[in-house]
Amino acid sequence: MRDIYRPFVASDDPDRDVRCQDALQFAFRDLLDAAGKAGWGERETVDAIMNLAEDRLRTLGANDDAQTLMDVLRKMA
Repeated sequence: MRDIYRPFVASDDPDRDVRCQDALQFAFRDLLDAAGKAGWGERETVDAIMNLAEDRLRTLGANDDAQTLMDVLRKMA
């Protein structure tokens, strides 16, 4: 798998999401190729990646919610 380059724009740059996609595109292609060599179809691989990404986003959201709750509880203590 190819290296993913570091961000070269500030975290508040309006194009940062596009720069991240640029950084990931070759590693993503390598992942699709590896899955294809293992016998997985491209469509099912992309679907699986999307489901994994959605699960991860839900986890991140739950973690953010839990952190917010912990902050509120600490202020109340």
